[in-house]
Amino acid sequence: MSRVGNNPITVPEDVTVDVVDNVITVKGKLGEIKQTFSDVLIKFENGIINVERTSESKDHKSKHGLYRSLINNMVIGVSEGWTKELELVGVGYRAKAQGQKLDLAVGFSHNIVMDLAQEIKVETITEKGQNPIIKLSSFDKQLVGQVAAKIRSFRKPEPYKGKGIRFVGEHIRRKAGKSA
Repeated sequence: MSRVGNNPITVPEDVTVDVVDNVITVKGKLGEIKQTFSDVLIKFENGIINVERTSESKDHKSKHGLYRSLINNMVIGVSEGWTKELELVGVGYRAKAQGQKLDLAVGFSHNIVMDLAQEIKVETITEKGQNPIIKLSSFDKQLVGQVAAKIRSFRKPEPYKGKGIRFVGEHIRRKAGKSA
């Protein structure tokens, strides 16, 4: 029995949901997401989405809660949106957004220029005395997380000084340096 999978999803009034042959389309003020689900029945009635298993097999049970969470993330995404914030920690580390391009200076001999998808909105915040912050926002939670992880992979935080690109609020385990 999946506790997550059995929870109903309440759909806000400004969001429209269409279910045709296990292809669910969710439209809202921020965008539109379409995804295909197998092994479950999706029922949309009176502003509530219910996800039900087609059988009691182990595979179907394991996907029940996952699919419910994915649909819930779609509904929240098109109505409220998702954001991730990254912090650049290091001397001379800078970020600059130019439309859909993100220009990063993170200690290499050259700047990293990254093209972002059209669904992603990027904003850079640079204040004197503070670390630069990159703010990513979109209606697609998976896309925001994937782009944030890609940006973080350019310069992961190292354990001695803590320099690198990290998520805001992320705790880095620090190691002691050499003891002479």
